[in-house]
Amino acid sequence: MNKYQKLASNTIVLAIGQFGSKLLVYVMLKFYTSMLGTGGFGDVTNIINASALLISVVTLSISEGVLRYGLDKGNNGRHVFSIGINVAVVGLCVFAAFVPLVGMIEMIKGYEWMIFMYVCTGSIKGICSIYVRARGHVKLYAIDGMLTTVVMVLFNLLFLGVFKMGVLGYVLSVSLGDLASIVFLSFKAKLPQKYRPLGNDKLLRNSMIRYSIPLMPTTIMWWIINVSDTFMVTAVYGSDANGVYAFAYKFPNLAAIVVGIFLQAWHMSAITERNSRTVSNFYSNVFSMMETVMVMAVSGIMLILRPFILPFLGGEGFEGAYFYVPCLLCAVFFQCGSNFMSSIYEASNKTTHSFASSAVGAVANIVLNIVLLHTVGVIGAAIATLASYIIVFVYRVIDTKKYLYMKINYPKMLFDLFLIAGMSASVMFLEYGLIQNLINCVLFMVIFAVNLRPMLKAVSLFLGKKTGKSSGQQ
Repeated sequence: MNKYQKLASNTIVLAIGQFGSKLLVYVMLKFYTSMLGTGGFGDVTNIINASALLISVVTLSISEGVLRYGLDKGNNGRHVFSIGINVAVVGLCVFAAFVPLVGMIEMIKGYEWMIFMYVCTGSIKGICSIYVRARGHVKLYAIDGMLTTVVMVLFNLLFLGVFKMGVLGYVLSVSLGDLASIVFLSFKAKLPQKYRPLGNDKLLRNSMIRYSIPLMPTTIMWWIINVSDTFMVTAVYGSDANGVYAFAYKFPNLAAIVVGIFLQAWHMSAITERNSRTVSNFYSNVFSMMETVMVMAVSGIMLILRPFILPFLGGEGFEGAYFYVPCLLCAVFFQCGSNFMSSIYEASNKTTHSFASSAVGAVANIVLNIVLLHTVGVIGAAIATLASYIIVFVYRVIDTKKYLYMKINYPKMLFDLFLIAGMSASVMFLEYGLIQNLINCVLFMVIFAVNLRPMLKAVSLFLGKKTGKSSGQQ
C-alpha cells in the first residue's frame, strides 16, 4: 500500500465511521430548532463555542501532542497517553476553581457548571480518541465517533423531546455521549492498563508540552476568527439573531466536515511521511485533491440550499439564514486551506508559526466585526470571518515556502472562486425561483467540468496506477 492508498484507506474508514453519524446531527436540526427556538439555539451555540475554547486552554492543547508523538512508533505509547491524561486532569482541577469567573460573562451567565461538565468529558474523551487514532486504530476511532453521536442523539430525544429540558438537556446529552465514548474506548483499547499516573518519561513529557503549548494560543486565535462572531452578534443583536446566524453556520460546517474527515487522515500522513524524498509532490497532489473536494462541496451545498436544505431543516424564524450561508461557505473554503497548511508547521515542529499566522487573522476579525456589525448588520460577521480566513491562508501560503515547496494551481483556484462567487450572488440577491435555480445549475455544471480532470487524477493516485505522468508525480 503506497502513501496515497494509505491516505485513501484512512479517509474511507473515517468517512464510514463519522460522516453518517455527523449527518445524523444535521437530520436532527429540525428537531433542535423546534425544541430550542432561536434564543435557545443561540445559547447552546455559545456554550459549545466557549467550551471548545476552554478545552484547549485548560488542557494546554495536549491532545495535539498526543497525536504528534503517538504517531511516532519510537515513543512509548503508554507514556504518551499517560502524559496526555495527567496534563488534562491537572488542568481540569485548576479550572474548577475558576468556574465562577466564567459565569461573569453575560452571554453564558448561568451556564457555567454546564460548561465545566462539557469541558471535563470533552477533554478526556478527546485525548482517548486521538490516542487510539495515533496508534493506528483508525477503525476503532471511527466506530467510537459513530457511537458517541448515536448516544448523544438518543439522549437528545429523551431530554429535549420527552422531558423538555431545553439547553440543559442538550448539553447533558453531549456530555453523556462523551462519557459513553470514554467507557467504550477504555474497554476496547484497554486504556486503563496503559495509564501510568507516575514514572513517565520526563523528556517526552517536556517535548509534548513544548509542542502543544504554542497550539493553545493558536486555538484561541482560531476561536476568535471562527466563533467569536456569535458572541458579538449576541451582544449587539441578541440571542434570537445569533440563533439564526448559528443555524446558517451549520451548512458551511457540513462542507468543513466533508474535508475535515479527509484532513484527519491527511494529518496522520503528513507527520508519518515528513521525511519522504517525494514529500513536496505528495503535498502538492493532496492539496489539489482537497481543493477540488472543497469546491465541489461548497458549490453543491449552494446548489441545494434554498430548494431543499432550508425548507426541510429550518424551523420557524430561521428563514433568513440563507443570506449568511454563501459568505460563510467561502470562509470555510479558506479555513480548510489554512488547516492544510498548518500540517507543514506541525510536521516541521514549527507550531509557533501557526500561532503567528492565526494571530494576524484574529486581530483582523475583531476589528472587522466591530466595524461591520454596526454598519451592515449581522452579515458583517460573516464578511469578517471570510476576510480573516483569506488573510491567514495567504500568510501561510507565503510563510510555509520556507519549510516546504508546494505547487498550487492558482489560475484554477481563482476561476473556481469566481464561479462560486457567482453562485453566492445568485443565492443572496436574486429572488428565489426558476431563474435563480437555473443560474446555479449552470454554474455548478461548469465547476464540475473544470474539476473533472483533478478528480480523475486523484482516483488514479489513490488506486496506485503507475502509468506515465501519475507515476512520476508520486
